[in-house]
Amino acid sequence: MTRNMATNKKNYRKRQEKAEMTKSELNKYRNVLEAKKAELVQLVRNRDGIAIEKSPDAFDEVQHAAERELAIRNLDRESNLLRNVRASLRRIEDGSFGVCLHCEEDISPKRLAAVPWTAFCIQCQEIADRSQGDSANHLDEWLVNAA
Repeated sequence: MTRNMATNKKNYRKRQEKAEMTKSELNKYRNVLEAKKAELVQLVRNRDGIAIEKSPDAFDEVQHAAERELAIRNLDRESNLLRNVRASLRRIEDGSFGVCLHCEEDISPKRLAAVPWTAFCIQCQEIADRSQGDSANHLDEWLVNAA
């Protein structure tokens, strides 16, 4: 049995032991996530902003490059969000929705209402955000030292 399957079964048993989310609550989250997924799919498909436009004016070139960079960042952010939404929909299907992937505790209903695609409780998300920031700082230091 793979680790992921064992974790899913463990989460399922844990979910059974605790007060289980009602089917209507799960359907509400599923509907919200499906709507967000449809919205993001449309946004990710629209790549007009990343087209390279040539201009004889150097200032226009710089402006187009800045706009393209912003469009690429938005596309990246929307693609990541789409992955998170799809993962949440899979967790609804396998019965592990609403359980933190790290500590395996229930995610608070307030957090799920605000961010239904979350995979972590607030404490684990804060830890992940801090460690991600530390990784970025180490990368910046390494790049400065390499230069």
